[in-house]
Amino acid sequence: MRSRRYVAGIFALALTGCMVGPDYQRPNIALPAAFPTATADVTAPTVAPDWWTLYKDPTLDDLVAAALTNNTDIRIAVARIEEADATVREVDALMFPEFGLNGFGGRARSNPALLSPGSLPIRNDFRLAISTSFELDFWGRLRRAAEAARAQALGTYYAKDVVALTLAGDTAQTYFSLRSLDAQIIATRETLRSREESLALVQRRARGGVASDLDVAQAEGLRAQASAQLKLLVRLRYTAEHLLGTLTGRLDLRIEEAGLDRIPLPPEPPPGLPSSLIERRPDIRRAEQDLIAANAEIGVARAALLPTISLTGDFGAESASLSSLLHYGSRIWAIGFVLSQPIFDAGRRQAVVAGQEAKDREMLAAYQKSIETGFREVADALTDVQQTTAAAVDHDARVVAARNALRLANRRYTSGLSPFLDVLDAQRTVNEAELAQIINRQAQLAASVDLMKALGGGWSAEQSVAAR
Repeated sequence: MRSRRYVAGIFALALTGCMVGPDYQRPNIALPAAFPTATADVTAPTVAPDWWTLYKDPTLDDLVAAALTNNTDIRIAVARIEEADATVREVDALMFPEFGLNGFGGRARSNPALLSPGSLPIRNDFRLAISTSFELDFWGRLRRAAEAARAQALGTYYAKDVVALTLAGDTAQTYFSLRSLDAQIIATRETLRSREESLALVQRRARGGVASDLDVAQAEGLRAQASAQLKLLVRLRYTAEHLLGTLTGRLDLRIEEAGLDRIPLPPEPPPGLPSSLIERRPDIRRAEQDLIAANAEIGVARAALLPTISLTGDFGAESASLSSLLHYGSRIWAIGFVLSQPIFDAGRRQAVVAGQEAKDREMLAAYQKSIETGFREVADALTDVQQTTAAAVDHDARVVAARNALRLANRRYTSGLSPFLDVLDAQRTVNEAELAQIINRQAQLAASVDLMKALGGGWSAEQSVAAR
């Protein structure tokens, strides 16, 4: 008897050991060893998931923390994770027997002419039984379905990481935009004050007969231009502040005005960043999980072409009297198996297999595209970081030269050596140079955020120094 049980157990293991469909293997996608702007090959930097802290700005830290907690996109992503986890538990449960308790009680009358002698035409029937049904995963259909569900669930985790990375980046970019507007407002206020002083000076000179009405009109126009520019910047600042309120879930958010230069630039990335860094991007990881799920679904579809074997069983009691239902002699049992084999479905199941194979090719192409897109985004961000950093020197020199020119123009005008038009041109040049310097500073910060998002994280100052 024991030997039969062992044989039956071994046979059951053999039945559940076969899995149709291809096993997943990560595709080999050729990429350059380093990004185009790299100058040397170094070890991959450690991921810094809280990369925004590299900017050493407590206000930014608070805004990102609030966004990652309160933003509705995050709550949607978390709910999708919980939904996918529940689906995994549901699919895993299919690989275990399902037990149910069935009870029946009835009273029936039969035709006496059809009964055997001595049988009563009216009889009671009471039944109580535990029933079970269990599909033998002969072809691995359930295991492939579980494999696909787990990949899809893991994909939702990476999808949440994508949302978090995007949300943190959008919050940082909007905050830097607001601080850039603050700096432009401060510079424009100073420009407006300077032009009001110039207007007052020209008006005094015109009353003394030294300046013309043309000079006064030109000075008034330039002052009005600065005033209108200031109002535009204030409006844009309010818009940025409102957007931050939406991102962080704080609709009544108010941020005090501060300059842009108080935000330090993060350390420059180490040279020769290896292209393998993009594999840590959550969108690429999610794309791979989609590919794994599509690969497993091929096995599910192929298994549907093969016979399905299920075991069934009942154990309980049946009696004509309720009082004797639980007696030992009333026990009943049944065991059996069900074999189901599709014969003709007009090619429906074959079409499902072909569709899943096409979907697998689609997910492979999407996975490759996500890697190629990530490579391009990192290369673009590296270029932006390098070029905006190099341009900062030029913008600084331009501001110094413009201010010197304005000082000389004012001096020559008050001495009567040059017309007032030279002062107006010098004032416009200073304003343009200062705003361009601020905008380039914002572009530097924005490029560093883009690079961290493209790499899926940041790096430490020690790594940057060590690599150089």
